[in-house]
Amino acid sequence: MFSKINAILDAVDGFVWGLPLIILILATGIFLTVRLRGVQFKQLKFAIKSIFRKNEDSEDGELSSFKALCTALSATVGTGNIVGVATAIALGGPGALFWMWLAALLGMATKYAECLLAIHYREEKEDGHILGGPFYTCEKGVGAKFPVLGKLLAVLFAVFGTMVGLFGIGTFSQVNSITNGIQTFARTAAGELSMITVGGLGEYSVVVVVSSIVLALFVALVIIGGLKRISSVAGIIVPFMAAVYVIFALFGLLCNCSRILEALEAVFQGAFGFKAAAGGAVGAMIVAMQKGIARGIFSNEAGLGSAPIAASAAKVEHAVQQGIISMTGTFFDTIVICSMTGLSIVIGILIKPEIAQLTGFDMTNAAFQALLPRIPPVVVSFILMVSLVLFAFTTILCWDYYSERCIEYLSKGNMTPVKIYRWLYIAAVFVGPYMTVSAVWTIADIVNGLMAIPNIISLLILSGVIVKLTKDFFSGKRVYTIGYDFNNDKVSAE
Repeated sequence: MFSKINAILDAVDGFVWGLPLIILILATGIFLTVRLRGVQFKQLKFAIKSIFRKNEDSEDGELSSFKALCTALSATVGTGNIVGVATAIALGGPGALFWMWLAALLGMATKYAECLLAIHYREEKEDGHILGGPFYTCEKGVGAKFPVLGKLLAVLFAVFGTMVGLFGIGTFSQVNSITNGIQTFARTAAGELSMITVGGLGEYSVVVVVSSIVLALFVALVIIGGLKRISSVAGIIVPFMAAVYVIFALFGLLCNCSRILEALEAVFQGAFGFKAAAGGAVGAMIVAMQKGIARGIFSNEAGLGSAPIAASAAKVEHAVQQGIISMTGTFFDTIVICSMTGLSIVIGILIKPEIAQLTGFDMTNAAFQALLPRIPPVVVSFILMVSLVLFAFTTILCWDYYSERCIEYLSKGNMTPVKIYRWLYIAAVFVGPYMTVSAVWTIADIVNGLMAIPNIISLLILSGVIVKLTKDFFSGKRVYTIGYDFNNDKVSAE
């Protein structure tokens, strides 16, 4: 019975995260890049400068643009940057890294568009807090043209977003990564670990049990404080953890700078199957493309619709202001951080080919140890473990916020379900290390992919609004009404 259910779920997962969805997201990135005339390339310098801009008193919103970006980055900069990159290279070879880069460059246009629309269609509630995201983009934007379709897409996105937070990205996968990383380090440092029995769930090391308790407590202390506490924690941890990891990775790459060109050669050859056996080049290229793009999307979440929920709370006068800042999140996540991990792993494989047989955290850990042989392995493992813990911890915090906003939309502002969900979320964090049912992981992967479909549909339908807002802003017409419906030439109902 269970084997049949797992087989069905695996088939659905393979379809959802198969070529159709990947092509849809990639094609949307190409379409928006063309329609916006390469805004992610032409305005990147302006976008990076805008991150630290001073907010004006007249701007509406809850968070500064910088904190809104850090909140979104806290969700995207997670286990995918350390574990996901390794998985992509293990399954698709070094060429997967090239396709991650391509997905990110095109995804920057998608991230810009979805965050811009989140600001444009957001609502300010009676108590002053802001609610926005793809659910309002679908309901108000798409709904202006197609009322039934707009409402359906909005509800589907909110339902999938809630499920992803509770069962997927937000809890189980992150908590498992944290406890596994801590346990790997503990074994490297101390060898054998003491084991204890946890109810009827089986035997687990003391490290895993203590970690789960401490992690649940820290998560509770932060998320019970709401958005402002989450954003404050993210505003401190995200820049710090990203800087530490990038400096560490750069040090490893500089110590092996003579191999960087060789690594890049392996990436480009692998991307197009040049090293595959005769007749297998196309197949090798497709595998590298599929794994690289899928992991890239999973890492930076461009097109999934999660980042717009955080972006909608930003203090801005014009939607383009936050859209242009939000797209830098994809740049930092994939082009910077994932590239550091990817190149380190490829060079590690060149030094020790047997590393290619590993996967996940073990592959990344072994690669960095190969790059830095003069540093004790326990020190390398400790730095990676701390990076992984901080990356995953902030992802847990941000996905609670995303899910709460989805529930608030579904409950039409009734905060009781939100408060109940908050405690369910903390409980899910606590039991995360003991969840080994494969069906749970598969369902999480499915709803994660399904989030993208209503979001992408809304971007395609509302591309005219995106182009209009962009043209007005960069041509100097920077005063506009949030919620203005360019399709029907009237202000949308607030």
